[in-house]
Amino acid sequence: MLLGARVLDPGGAADAAEAVEISADRISFVGTAAQARERLRGSDGGVVVLDLDGAVVTPAFVDAHVHATATGLLVDGVDLTGCPSPGALLDAVAGRAAARPGALVWGHGWQDQHWSEPLPSRAELDRAAGGSPVYLSRVDVHSALVSSALLDRAPGAAGAAGWSDGPLSAEAHHHARRAALAAVDSTGRAAAQTAFLAAAAARGVAVVHECAGPDISSVDDLAELLRQPGPEVVAYWGEAVATAAQARELLAATGARGLAGDLFVDGSIGSRTAALRAPYADADGGTGTRYLDADAVGAHVAACTVAGVQAGFHVIGDAATDALLAGLDIAAALTSTDAVRAAVHRVEHLEMVEPAQAARLAELGVVASVQPAFDACWGGPTGMYADRLGVGRAAGMNPFAALRDAGVVLALGSDTPVTPLDPWAGVHAAVHHRTAGSGLRWHEAVAAHTAGGYRAAGDRSALAGRLAPGAPASYAVWDGPAFEDCTAVEDGVRYPARCLRTAHQGVVLHDALPGVGAFAP
Repeated sequence: MLLGARVLDPGGAADAAEAVEISADRISFVGTAAQARERLRGSDGGVVVLDLDGAVVTPAFVDAHVHATATGLLVDGVDLTGCPSPGALLDAVAGRAAARPGALVWGHGWQDQHWSEPLPSRAELDRAAGGSPVYLSRVDVHSALVSSALLDRAPGAAGAAGWSDGPLSAEAHHHARRAALAAVDSTGRAAAQTAFLAAAAARGVAVVHECAGPDISSVDDLAELLRQPGPEVVAYWGEAVATAAQARELLAATGARGLAGDLFVDGSIGSRTAALRAPYADADGGTGTRYLDADAVGAHVAACTVAGVQAGFHVIGDAATDALLAGLDIAAALTSTDAVRAAVHRVEHLEMVEPAQAARLAELGVVASVQPAFDACWGGPTGMYADRLGVGRAAGMNPFAALRDAGVVLALGSDTPVTPLDPWAGVHAAVHHRTAGSGLRWHEAVAAHTAGGYRAAGDRSALAGRLAPGAPASYAVWDGPAFEDCTAVEDGVRYPARCLRTAHQGVVLHDALPGVGAFAP
């Protein structure tokens, strides 16, 4: 029994309860402290009671879009988040390469839009690396700076689409990323995954959706992740198929829940590879990269629909959204609208979408897995979106309220390591959208980060992600206030509430409770 808490169930009544009783892997009671004491008086005395002394209990969070190994590798990698200049980047590489000569230098997080100096050339990176293989992904992971020593391991990169002396993008980047990941041995990979899952549990996250695929990770990487203890991993594999038989074979080979996640229709705004109808405002006529057209999207959705498998795609630019909607219409014509709806297909990111398109997505039952921290990092009239697209187009990015109003089910995630795995920050960003009128209400954002994650994985249970009798015992306990801004405020700086316990289906994944309070009925 969790007693003396403030119980916040975003799908329940407005008045917060004060107690939650757990029997095995299910919630058996939610109610007031007085009701809980009455139940305890009638019990046989074998109930364990935790006095939470006013702590907050919420459903455990679901992060609907993660990359576990890539995030975990940063524990021992080069974190370039906030790197102020190309010179600082080269210094960080040189320091790491000198400490571990010949070893892979894995780094992530650089952003160049405010650098006054040009990006490092490959020759400059090679001098800093001293012969070590180097892979440094941009914050959006759709381009990367790489050394010649790494390219020696990725011969297919040279001359592929996206090849340059500076950052590699598109297919050239995919070749280089596969080579970098192949340089991580099984011991290092397992350590990265373990670190990631422990960090997720410590942040109140009990379920993560791993968006794997041939251009993101590997079958071996996904198989090892699925063997790790800790938060539940819902696996997706982003590879296109043309027939139902191919879909079933690929699921069997990968262990994935669906053929979705980062199956790229396009790239990212930051790397100028998101597919746009009109050119980028800060580039010479470029409109991005198109990986899949409407016919390929339609064939994949139809094949997955017939096989009873979730399909899904990475979609960011407005031209990519056009291809997605046209492809869904093709699939509905090949099967039926009802069949497509029943399969609960999904789309990742969906940053540029019009109201009529949102309505069609809702009609087809497509769930949108979105990342509110993208807007917090890059939205607003002076952000990266405005630089790349112009202020007018940027203002329409990530229209969460419009998607909600159209009836599209939303699931929130981080896309870590693109943005940090931090569910309260995601909730805060969804509520305090940088474009007025595009945000969600607080309870909607929490629901999208809990129940929405289960819906995105095809679970239509009304109790999934809830704190209600009969629901799975998946919850998180927090020592900070959980109110509309979802943060405690100290010295003018906002800090997320600290997670004291995370449990999933009755199993405690993380526990930092200071002790068990005594209770006398």
